[in-house]
Amino acid sequence: MAAVAIPTATDLQIGGFNFENCRRNVVLKEKGLKEPTAYKTGTTIVGLIYKDGVVLAADTRATEDTVVADKNCEKIHYISSNIYCCGAGTAADTEMTTQMISSQLELHRLNTDRKPRVCTANRLLKQMLFRYHGYISAALVLGGVDSTGPHLYSVYPHGSTDKLPYVTMGSGSLAAMSVFEDGFKPDMEKQEAMQLARNAIVAGIFNDLGSGSNVDVCVITKDKTEYLRTFDEANLKGQRQGNYRYKRGTTGVLKTQVKKFDYEVVGTKVKGEEKMETA
Repeated sequence: MAAVAIPTATDLQIGGFNFENCRRNVVLKEKGLKEPTAYKTGTTIVGLIYKDGVVLAADTRATEDTVVADKNCEKIHYISSNIYCCGAGTAADTEMTTQMISSQLELHRLNTDRKPRVCTANRLLKQMLFRYHGYISAALVLGGVDSTGPHLYSVYPHGSTDKLPYVTMGSGSLAAMSVFEDGFKPDMEKQEAMQLARNAIVAGIFNDLGSGSNVDVCVITKDKTEYLRTFDEANLKGQRQGNYRYKRGTTGVLKTQVKKFDYEVVGTKVKGEEKMETA
């Protein structure tokens, strides 16, 4: 009778999916270990194709659970001179993912001596994200102009992509999409497209608690790219209308009590009077 090899913990799995951690997590849950809860991230990012190129836009609020961590976060990331990408999700994931793809595209440009195509960036992004099965929290709006014209993609954290004339992503995407559905039309002029993208972001800012502060816009054409930081400030800080200082005695004092403490004077030299040694 032939001997049967028994797999050990040190044996490496060859190919296929590995569900060992799933079984481990079930056992830990049965023992009473509470699983960590996922934080809801907030962002509104949009993109649309117009007559001469692509317009990308994003809000600038970065949150940590219920705390606004950054009011002027940069959510439109550089991929190449003719390709930019808006990121929603975990800020660190979107930042590092776009940096890695940008470096790969730069190597590709140096090897081929030509501008990278938007479909190349899309393929690199979707392959990388699919490899991690959605555990990299990066939802992206990829836009650019290459030798074949303007292109716009939505890239989801698990690696699926869509090619669309206009797209919204993030927690404020539904409000932004309502603006696009109402105002988008093919072959729009530049200013009209920029204003529509701005209105979509503002709709996300005012209807989603995770989006806020300013509107950033990036306009990509065949000849140049314009990245407009703080294109518009949606939430302007208001001016105080009244005086909030109250005169002494406005609030009635019911009673006063003075307590005396015994103390001992140790020294009267003020800290900082001594000269600093410079030798």
